[in-house]
Amino acid sequence: MDATATPAGVALNPRFVSLAALSPGTKAQVVGVGSASTALSALERRLLEFGFISGEDIEILAEARPGRDPFVVRVGHTTLALRRREAQSIWVQLSRAAAP
Repeated sequence: MDATATPAGVALNPRFVSLAALSPGTKAQVVGVGSASTALSALERRLLEFGFISGEDIEILAEARPGRDPFVVRVGHTTLALRRREAQSIWVQLSRAAAP
């Protein structure tokens, strides 16, 4: 899959969720960034540059209290802080160990 394309049907697949919805301790794998129906925004291109590419492992490490914003995420070997609104366009698949 192309790193800049979000797979068709990502919003319909219940295994795929927005990174912004995850809690600390959750592990997942990046499925895509952005929407298949629109061009990438400048923020979405920057997220790809940070390493949010398809197949990359991620983990939510911590979040600020109160409000849960920003939160700390590790993507590959890089750790960074994101705001929830910035992470809304990152689609992930929960790891099997994290699934009920």
